[in-house]
Amino acid sequence: MEETKREIEYWNSLLTEKSWKILQELKKSYNFILIGGWAVYLLAKKQKSKDIDIVISISELQKFDKSELRKNDNLKKYEIKKEEIDIDIYVEYYSNLAIPVEDIKNYTTKTEGFEVACPELLLILKQGAYQDRKDSAKGEKDKIDLISLLFFSEIDFKKYLEILKKYKKENWLNELKMILANFKDYDLIGLTPKDFKLKKEKMLKNIKKLK
Repeated sequence: MEETKREIEYWNSLLTEKSWKILQELKKSYNFILIGGWAVYLLAKKQKSKDIDIVISISELQKFDKSELRKNDNLKKYEIKKEEIDIDIYVEYYSNLAIPVEDIKNYTTKTEGFEVACPELLLILKQGAYQDRKDSAKGEKDKIDLISLLFFSEIDFKKYLEILKKYKKENWLNELKMILANFKDYDLIGLTPKDFKLKKEKMLKNIKKLK
């Protein structure tokens, strides 16, 4: 766990500024919905991200430089690597995420000039990512992002539950409770032990009210 913490801090200190600049350049040239760690940062203003994750249409995909673009059929996404920064591109009717990629446009909000997945949907996407890689450093970052969204963004839990029900993932509510109940790294989200305890108790009460 200590090694994982150091790696996450490494992402912050050396790579996030470069990643942010690349993301700003992408915004000038392409229409996309931002998901992943940078979307969490824009909504919760906590941990920044090293990698970039975006959702695009099939027509928008055609605008990318084919010499940079790599198709990953195993993970059903396209990839671009700019030095140490990975750009993962999820495409409608091709990629597999927690909900159909083509439906994500129905759950977005605008912030700081970006179209991003709304916090309720982003919570679900992050849960999906965490399930896929929970035993890795990226999985630890997913978990931190989940807690940051819960504590520092405006979550409409009724809307969250409605989306889960629509896509037959109601059991994810209990999984979210477990993640929150077991999370202890208050320092990674910038809280004192007391503030962390209060926020955690309040959030668990809010989640337990859902049916």
